[in-house]
Amino acid sequence: MKKIWVLTLILGLIWACKKGNDIIEEEDIFAGFVQPSNFPKPAYDLSRNPVTKDGFELGKKLFYEPRLSRNNTIACGSCHIQGAGFTHHGHDVSHGIDDRLGTRNPMPIMNLAWHTEFFWDGGVFDLDFSPVNAIHSAVEMDETVTNVLLKLRARPEYPALFKKAFGTEEITDVLFFRALSQFMLMATSSDSKYDKVMRKEDGASFTASEARGYLFFKNNCANCHKEPLFTDLSYRNNGIRPSRSDDKGRAIVTGNVIDEYRFKVPSLRNLSFTAPYTHDGRYLTVSRMLDHYRHDMVDSPTLDPLFRKADGSLGITMTEEEKADLMAFLKTLEDPTFLSNKILAEPFGSDFIVN
Repeated sequence: MKKIWVLTLILGLIWACKKGNDIIEEEDIFAGFVQPSNFPKPAYDLSRNPVTKDGFELGKKLFYEPRLSRNNTIACGSCHIQGAGFTHHGHDVSHGIDDRLGTRNPMPIMNLAWHTEFFWDGGVFDLDFSPVNAIHSAVEMDETVTNVLLKLRARPEYPALFKKAFGTEEITDVLFFRALSQFMLMATSSDSKYDKVMRKEDGASFTASEARGYLFFKNNCANCHKEPLFTDLSYRNNGIRPSRSDDKGRAIVTGNVIDEYRFKVPSLRNLSFTAPYTHDGRYLTVSRMLDHYRHDMVDSPTLDPLFRKADGSLGITMTEEEKADLMAFLKTLEDPTFLSNKILAEPFGSDFIVN
């Protein structure tokens, strides 16, 4: 009887070990970039930079690499924190090197595969080049791409990582940017309750309040916050008072007065985690942001016509009940899977000890 018990225990341990290895192997499977079925075709040309496991892992290491900054203290992940929807949680504007302050709230790194222009003013036209802004900014990283590449070449681990990712140990600016893009392309938020309802997954359905909020949204908000990205990627003046720095927004890029105070329409996904709101982070809560549209809009020559009512007043008419329903719907855009996805999480360990 004792021999049978021992044999059973051994077989059980063997099965458990095999099962554990199977789980590890399953977790190690890298699917690459996957287009959600309820999303349109990506704007990014994946044929020139396909997302591979090695390319993504290099991009992830670079995204959290503090050597991208002048004094090796600030990484991309310092201002784009996963648990905050890859925004700078709690800060109205970016806090960069030497605790210097920027003038704008960092936009979330989320669903960028569908964008063709980047940042609040659309000043960058290719995802691959978007890191240049932060690296060269005197208030963010205060470094140069040239110096960053020199630092990476001096580290023994990076030539081998570039070799795995791109077939060469040469560390060039093109490959550096492509690796970072591969990481950012994988930051896809598409598993919220809203997405499951749209895809008819798991029997998901809106509550009565969420359904009313969705109807209100479609009638009053969807022109700018187009589904499923919840932005139409345009630039609009939504009646916010000019900031103390008098940030002219899109006009800084175009030089055209008709673009003054127009900023890129932000996505509404994961709002509960990406506060504060607007280009300068002036509103701390979703409720306060909605109140802006109800009774706090400022007129100007470039105000979006959508906010001009027939009687000459400005804003969006919204009762307290409609506001509550709209907030309930906006909660369905939260994506806990995206916020806790381990493959996007910051790595820890000796790899990031700066010498």
